[in-house]
Amino acid sequence: MEVKDIMAEPLVVDKSDTISHALDIMDKKGTRRLLVKHDDKLLGVLTMRNLTRELGTRKKGSKPASSLHVATAISDNFIKVLPDTKVTDAITLMVKNGGVIVVMENDKILGWVTPNEILKNNVFKGYAGEIMQRDPIVASPADRVSHVRRMMLDNNIGRIPIIEGDKLVGMVTEKDIAKAMRSFRDLVEGGKQDARIKNLIVEDIIKMSVKTVYTNTPTTDAAKMMIEENLGGLPVINLEGQMVGLITRRSIIGGMAQ
Repeated sequence: MEVKDIMAEPLVVDKSDTISHALDIMDKKGTRRLLVKHDDKLLGVLTMRNLTRELGTRKKGSKPASSLHVATAISDNFIKVLPDTKVTDAITLMVKNGGVIVVMENDKILGWVTPNEILKNNVFKGYAGEIMQRDPIVASPADRVSHVRRMMLDNNIGRIPIIEGDKLVGMVTEKDIAKAMRSFRDLVEGGKQDARIKNLIVEDIIKMSVKTVYTNTPTTDAAKMMIEENLGGLPVINLEGQMVGLITRRSIIGGMAQ
């Protein structure tokens, strides 16, 4: 199988578009990344992690997301391949570099391959408990959102399970953080932002309903759930109902590469 057989049409923004506009597209289309172009030239990728970093930084002062431009948050974390590149080779590149695959020929963008396309077009062996991330980073409902954002960026992760006592009570994703930071910039006056952001806690933005899988859930079933529910990751629980790990799209692809 070659990448041209599984590639999808990428979602695109221009570098001069606002971050607010990009977030609206991501929210409407249910995606975590956009290709960035200008004058029909590929410049890079805009990811939800880029936006989480950009919207939470103090360097931009009190500017709302509607006055910040995509150009300030572009990443070069993508790999160009030809359409006849083998999918197995693309998976190896994706795992090694951590980015997405952009399919090009003669400087023309033909499509892209993200973790979503890999999951849609493969059947996986084994069980969730075999490839899950053990002892994932967690937070509590009382933690500050700014602290959780920092943990995500420092550890290059897109989601953190929220634990209260020994119980899984929710999940916070980088999308939740980005949307919260956007709203914060839009609603709170610049001079009050530093003081007010300290009062924003996880409980204010948490997703209380969390989909989970068991350690003995087949990996193919976990992948299917992620695709159907548009989820980047799922907490893994044991038969006693305790969370013991986290399975993500990237961990499944990493398991394939191994």
